[in-house]
Order: sequence, then structure tokens, then C-alpha cells
Amino acid sequence: MLNLPNFLTLVRILAIPLFLALLSARLYLDALIVFIAGGMTDFLDGAVARWTQQQTTLGTYLDPVADKLLVMSSFIMLSLIGGIPPWLAVLVVSRDFIILFGYGLIYFMVEERFEIRPSLIGKCNTLLQLVTVGVVLALLHNPFFLSSWTDDALMVVTGATTVASGLQYIYRGLIWLQNRAPFVSQKP
Repeated sequence: MLNLPNFLTLVRILAIPLFLALLSARLYLDALIVFIAGGMTDFLDGAVARWTQQQTTLGTYLDPVADKLLVMSSFIMLSLIGGIPPWLAVLVVSRDFIILFGYGLIYFMVEERFEIRPSLIGKCNTLLQLVTVGVVLALLHNPFFLSSWTDDALMVVTGATTVASGLQYIYRGLIWLQNRAPFVSQKP
């Protein structure tokens, strides 16, 4: 069912090609505006869904996919144009790939839905990733916006929380799987 919250999520997904085109054309301020608008639709779709009680199964799956697509494409493109170091893009994309692949593997192995609930470190990491993209876009638009040490520190902290949250999700998935795996009896 396509309601207002799901429509806002689709708008965020459809804005990604525009965002990437603006980045490739070096229109950094315009790209920043589209990125902020995407972030606002992320906030609005959840708020509207809760306020109007229009949460749907489609929205439950579509919203995190939209978030991952926006963040991963941002980091990949910013890495390609030299806005962020490649190691950070590799960490961000690898973490999300491992989480999604792990989720699919668990579902395949036990044929049971594994609900990935964001942890505090995961939420902090998402916020830092979004702030990193925003700061880099602002710096690309106007290099005098912040000092380079602030930019470097942000990259390191974002990288550290990306690794920490990725390890936490892996740990939680393995514990969940271990608790649901059939008991294998050993014969004496």
C-alpha cells in the first residue's frame, strides 16, 4: 500500500540519482541541499507513519533500504571524487553489505525472520555517517568552512563507530543464531 510515509521513502530513493549527478557535476551546494532534503524525508516518513498510524510492512523494509542506498552511494561517490578517503568508503559499504548478507544467510539457514534492531552504537554511527557526508559536502563547496583537522577527526571517529557497530551486529547475529541452532548430540 502506498501511503504518505512510503511515498516519502520512495522520494528519498528517487532523489539518489539526482544527488549523484549533482556530485559528479561538482555542484556541491546543490548536492548538499538534496542530501538534507533526503534526510528530512527520512525523519518525516517515520514521524508521519507513527502519528497517523500508517506503519506498513512495505515501509518497514523500504525505509532502511532507502537509508542504506543513500549512505552507501554517498560514500562511494565522495570517495571517487576525493572528498573522503577510500578506506572509509570501504568500511561503510563493507559493514552494510556484511549486515545485509548476514541477515539473508541467517534467514536461509533457519528459515526464520531475524529482526535487526538498531543499537545505540548503530544509531550513533548512522548519525556520524550522515554528518560526515554533510560536512564533506560543505567543505567541497567552501573549503574554508572547517579546518582540516576537524575533517580528519570526523573521518576517524566515523570509521571507528562503523567498525564497532559492524562488529556488534555480527556478534548479535551469531548469538541469535547460536540460540536457535538445533542441538547436535554427541555420542559417547
